[in-house]
Amino acid sequence: MTEPSGSGTPRIPLPRLLDTLVGVGSDLDVRATLQHVVDSAVELTGARYAALGVVDSARDGLTEFCTAGMPEAERARIARPPDGTSGLLGALVRDRVPLRLADLTTDPRSCGVPPGHPEMRSFLGVPVLAHGEVYGNLYLTEKRGGGPFTDEDEQVVRVLATRAGVAIGNARLYESARQHERWIEGAAKVTTALLTGTAAADALMTVAECARVLAEASAGVILQPTPDGGMEIVTASTPDDPGDLVGTTIAPGSAVLDQLLGGEPVFVEDSATDPRMTTPVRHRFGPSMLLPLQADGRLIGTLALPRRRGGRPYTPVERLLATRFASHAALAIVLADAQQRREWLAVFEDRDRIARDLHDLVVQRLFATGMMLESTRRRAATAEVPEPEVHTALGRAVDELQSTIQEVRTTIFALQQTPADAPTSVRGRVLRETACAAAVLGPRPSVRFTGAVDTLVPEPVAARLLDALRDALAAACRRTGTTRVGVDVDATATLPDGRAGVRLTVTDDGRPGGPGAGGPDAEGDGTTVTWQSPL
Repeated sequence: MTEPSGSGTPRIPLPRLLDTLVGVGSDLDVRATLQHVVDSAVELTGARYAALGVVDSARDGLTEFCTAGMPEAERARIARPPDGTSGLLGALVRDRVPLRLADLTTDPRSCGVPPGHPEMRSFLGVPVLAHGEVYGNLYLTEKRGGGPFTDEDEQVVRVLATRAGVAIGNARLYESARQHERWIEGAAKVTTALLTGTAAADALMTVAECARVLAEASAGVILQPTPDGGMEIVTASTPDDPGDLVGTTIAPGSAVLDQLLGGEPVFVEDSATDPRMTTPVRHRFGPSMLLPLQADGRLIGTLALPRRRGGRPYTPVERLLATRFASHAALAIVLADAQQRREWLAVFEDRDRIARDLHDLVVQRLFATGMMLESTRRRAATAEVPEPEVHTALGRAVDELQSTIQEVRTTIFALQQTPADAPTSVRGRVLRETACAAAVLGPRPSVRFTGAVDTLVPEPVAARLLDALRDALAAACRRTGTTRVGVDVDATATLPDGRAGVRLTVTDDGRPGGPGAGGPDAEGDGTTVTWQSPL
């Protein structure tokens, strides 16, 4: 039951007021808290309309406008929400004291009402303080019953505003902590993605996509300097088709370009109307951040994060976090590029070593074969050598030449493999195993393939073949005096039972090791290992 107040207005029951105040602080989401405040104000005071405008301290206006009591159809008729720079709302932003009017239309400060706004008479405005600063203003209009707002209404709204300030302050702290956490996690993901071998174009897209999601932007755009002194969009991430964003340029001489090339961040409230923005796509966007991607004094490019036209402006916290993210991403791009260059350098050094080894091997074999042919020719000319021996010597020479050609082909195949990719073919995996064994053996094993190994050998058989190859190479490493290892993979072999199969033969010139030296050929002479399997 309510009791009459001195003004004749029903007094609000204390339990109801307390329940409302407790409910205002029950949500840690800022926007949900704002909506709860305006809904509670309508319920407690009997106002028809309520709104809470968030103050932008940078320009003494309003950045957000949360309303209650206004149907969607009425809200749609309003061309734009009040900006708080003029009229009664502007006065409340500047004066920061409660304001109560019986008829706002008679106040000389009443102006700047946007088209489509419903007519209003009674008015009550109270500032909302959060952690000692004016966060926004709570507005109430049109007291139901036609009367003005009372002293008690003002007291209730001031209590509600005080409680709302505490709740909003807590919600802002929580939201700020969550924002920091999300941006830190995003920066870590970008670093991980870039340092795992991502290509340059993919690296830029990774940065643009991650930043767009974190900033809740309409697009994430990467611009890079052009030879003529301008900047060009080289990467664009949008929820939909980026359309003609990629390839758009900022011409030299633009005011915003001077700041970007100088490594300074640029913050734009409305890209469509800001005179510094000269790109042909600026009319699509509103609030924007353009952040330099700079590391080690070198400007890699610019990260642009535009929001849609009429979208929520970026807060100081969002600007700070995005700037830090851009610096972190630029450093990650530089480190990833340096890592990729080191990997390529290692590949080129290894290829130089392979070329030297191949040169020595080919020259030695060709020289030995040439000497053997020259000796055979001279002896045959003097009729000192029987014809069968001549044919045998020529056969050995042909075999040596074929083996040399096979070595050259195998090495060329290995050099054609993409350095960044692990081999997936049977041939490539065999070459990788022999290359690894060379680090222990010293000499690089010679490898010869017969038949279409990659086509004929299925994966299960290939896995067993590689296991046998590893065992054989390990046994060769344990033997002493090994100076030469040969690996022969024949995919056209015929097994003893007549079936088609694959045969692996590993030969070496080492001597068996001491006791305990195991391996597939521990009981033999330690020079040949043979493994075969049907296909």
